[in-house]
Amino acid sequence: MPLLEPKPGALRPRTGAGHSPAADRVPEYRAQGTPQPLRSDLERLLGADKVLSKVSDLVRYASDASPYRFVPKVVVLAEDVSDVAAVLSYAREKRRDVVFRAAGTSLNGQAQGEDILVDVRRHWAGVEVLDEGRRARIRPGTTVFRANAALAPHGRLLGPDPASAIACTVGGVVANNASGMTAGTTRNSYRTVASLTCVLPSGTVVDTGDPAADEKLARDEPALCEGLLALKAEIEADPALVARIRAKYELKNTNGYRLDAFLDGATPVEILRGLMIGSQGTLGFLAEVVFDTLPLHRRTSTGMFFFPTLSAAAAAVPRFNEAGAMSVELMDGNTLRASVSVAGVPQDWADLPKETTALLVEFRSPDEAAQEEHERAAREVLAGLELVAPVPSVTNELTRDAKTISFYWKARKAFVTAVGGSRPSGTTLITEDFAVPPSRLAEACEALLELQEKHGFDAAVAGHAAHGNLHFLLAFDAADTDDVSRYAAFMDEFCRMTVERFDGSLKAEHATGRNIAPFLELEWGTRATDLMWRIKRLLDPTGVLAPRVLLDRDPRAHLRGLKSIPGVEAIADPCIECGFCEPTCPSEDLTTTPRQRIVLRREMLRQPPGSLVGENLLASYGYDAVDTCAGDSTCKLDCPVGIDTGALMKTFRHARHSPREERTAERAARHFAQVERSARLAVAAADQLRRRVRGRTGDLGDRLLGAVTGTARKAVRPDLVPEWLPEIPAPAAKRLPATNRQAASAVYYPACVNRIFGDPDGYQGLSLPEAMVVVSARAGRPVWIPEDVTGTCCATIWHSKGYEAGNRLMANRMVEAAWRWTDGGELPLVVDASSCTLGIAEDVVPYLTPANRKLHERLTIHDSLVWAAHELLPRLSVENRVASAVLHPTCSMRHLGDEGELRQVAEACAEEVVVPLDAGCCAFAGDRGLLHEELTASATAREAAQVTEREYDAYLSANRTCEIGLDHATGNRGYHSAIQELEKATRPR
Repeated sequence: MPLLEPKPGALRPRTGAGHSPAADRVPEYRAQGTPQPLRSDLERLLGADKVLSKVSDLVRYASDASPYRFVPKVVVLAEDVSDVAAVLSYAREKRRDVVFRAAGTSLNGQAQGEDILVDVRRHWAGVEVLDEGRRARIRPGTTVFRANAALAPHGRLLGPDPASAIACTVGGVVANNASGMTAGTTRNSYRTVASLTCVLPSGTVVDTGDPAADEKLARDEPALCEGLLALKAEIEADPALVARIRAKYELKNTNGYRLDAFLDGATPVEILRGLMIGSQGTLGFLAEVVFDTLPLHRRTSTGMFFFPTLSAAAAAVPRFNEAGAMSVELMDGNTLRASVSVAGVPQDWADLPKETTALLVEFRSPDEAAQEEHERAAREVLAGLELVAPVPSVTNELTRDAKTISFYWKARKAFVTAVGGSRPSGTTLITEDFAVPPSRLAEACEALLELQEKHGFDAAVAGHAAHGNLHFLLAFDAADTDDVSRYAAFMDEFCRMTVERFDGSLKAEHATGRNIAPFLELEWGTRATDLMWRIKRLLDPTGVLAPRVLLDRDPRAHLRGLKSIPGVEAIADPCIECGFCEPTCPSEDLTTTPRQRIVLRREMLRQPPGSLVGENLLASYGYDAVDTCAGDSTCKLDCPVGIDTGALMKTFRHARHSPREERTAERAARHFAQVERSARLAVAAADQLRRRVRGRTGDLGDRLLGAVTGTARKAVRPDLVPEWLPEIPAPAAKRLPATNRQAASAVYYPACVNRIFGDPDGYQGLSLPEAMVVVSARAGRPVWIPEDVTGTCCATIWHSKGYEAGNRLMANRMVEAAWRWTDGGELPLVVDASSCTLGIAEDVVPYLTPANRKLHERLTIHDSLVWAAHELLPRLSVENRVASAVLHPTCSMRHLGDEGELRQVAEACAEEVVVPLDAGCCAFAGDRGLLHEELTASATAREAAQVTEREYDAYLSANRTCEIGLDHATGNRGYHSAIQELEKATRPR
């Protein structure tokens, strides 16, 4: 064991005197993870690297966005169709169950299983654009957001547009026939999937787009073909049933199997294609999908219109539909008032009368003429409506302004945020949806609100009004039997109301799942439900796939597996386990995600003191959760309730520090000038060694340095001793460029990373400090570098590692120095590394003394990109553009909101500017990429794959350590600051 390895016990959750184990805790007999022979069988079948078997692996995969929790016995990381077929064959032979899981954003437990769970996200991403964007071949682990990003340059997009597009995958969307704000019944997967490739429970692979597919299926699965055609004939022979099926799909409906597949498909393969859509993983695995895409109308006109009553708003919906609105979203008064807890929503909405209801209406147009026509039609509708403006922020106006439109949608999506984030601690959240005839929308809203109040739930409703599709949320304590009974009574009455009073759909777009499976027959009747059971038996005769997810005869099945929500650390307690944070997380494909880090904490708190399950979870948590968190906090940006899991991990790092470590870190901050000089000398010495000791392969010096640091890491602790990487550059110049304080337009602060590290190997041009000074002067905006910058730092070094005393010391020193350098905030401070800009501008604030916080408020802090885009570019003449540049926007740029400035500067320097579609946080995180190289390798794999597909003339970013990380990932392409490229581009001929 390394000398300074921290003890896992430091991460043990604190429990109060009244803590008691949860009834749904993982039982002690599962403490060792996957049982034998299941584990060894699958490792022999697939390889050990494709089998996750630790108890921590099983727990982190046990939760999805639903109120349910089922712990699998094993998790398989399938890489291809042959892996899936092998698992299915094994499960049939051993009479085991299989559930497929991609993003885990499903709201009704469709992504959970109690036996073999197969991860079909990690190795299943990819988009192939076909026919100039008119079609797209998409792998199931691809997010909808990523797929649309690939289609956007062609002016196309997918029809389904779920609100979870940043996280949900195409496989899940098709498997649930999820739709969203605009899809309705005409743009969903059932209507827009041209073909699909599926793996049947038997292992047979069917590509429905293959012209010979029916011939092959008849050869491979004759009984299946015969059975599908027999069911088709039986249905078509019953006119009443045909009429009922057609009527059911006039509304949005994802409850049960798509029985209209038998009416729309003429051949077994055509029927199979329709059945697979919305089958929720119970009939086969969707290995690939080909979509017919739709035009992306970029011109948007949007308005938020307020009505005196819900019925008045509902009455206006058909008129907006007739005017051509793409989206008509409804929010009742309770929803509007609750949304003020979300940043950016006007606070005066809290004063809206209870009866007030709003419609968010959006028109999308292909060109100016169409947009003007849509706006004319909208104004005609508005002229005939009685709108209200109960509070000053309400305008009731149509707008084209992108920022205003973004705010409107943020307010709409605040429905889940406000209720989910403010629910009582310990309660689980259920997001439900149903559909009624649009003409009865107001009546359904009022009936739902009455029902919620009757059963003691917060009364609030929102939804896709254009399609009669309503959403509501329920929060209850699954550990409280009385609360579960209250929930059960509500569900019974709600389902009867929807079916018997409105003849509606119990699931409009979220799919049946475990919550509605017991009510399937209530909606569809005995005849149709029996057909669905026969479909299941025909395609999956051994019942290997997703039992109890869509079909379940137990009338209380929806009450089984409800998850308790133990209270965890306050910063993470609001987590609704939705998974929106996961795609942005750098460690997603290596260890754990933000959601999983919180899920593991909750399981620790379900356990009794000293349980073996809890101890094993703790033993894994240090590396899997704490050490491999980049701490970049981009999870906070995508979390609907704003949870900063990165900040939580930093507090855990602090908890593991010994008093001696904290004192050492504080001394390093106090004497940082010497530390900085020593670091630069160490880089210089290492650079000299590798240049002099080349060996036959030219890399002997790098290998020696790697061996030395590797030995030190094993002896001391990997999380303390950096690993040598060949891409570490030569040292920066000993002296910074000379500048003049007089006539300076700004104070230039070269970050310590740019005072220690030089440019990438082979780079020809000025250093970053030189380039900043020269290009600023060239623009007539000269900058001044203070003589005493050595020994100062943005404090991120200490902040990211959880060294509180050192962080506090350096944060205050930095602000005091900046105050002095800028003459009390008279001049702006320009920082040349985006993470350091974020550190000085935002991260230091909580650690400042009251006096220094007041000083900080008067400072103006600019990132170098903002300085260049706003102050320099308008005053410069571009003389020497390169042909192409590829960009790496850093996570700090996301926080600062200056990704646009990076592109703006790059477009001045290059004819073609490319941002990889898979660009994300590199996870180098100061020195974390040197402490855990595997983290950066995993985080950058997809971006690097895109970058290395071709050559570029320039590789640009604005953060030195991120540039090192990208060089390491791409084979030393020479990433450097966009400021350096700007100096080259504007250099006089």
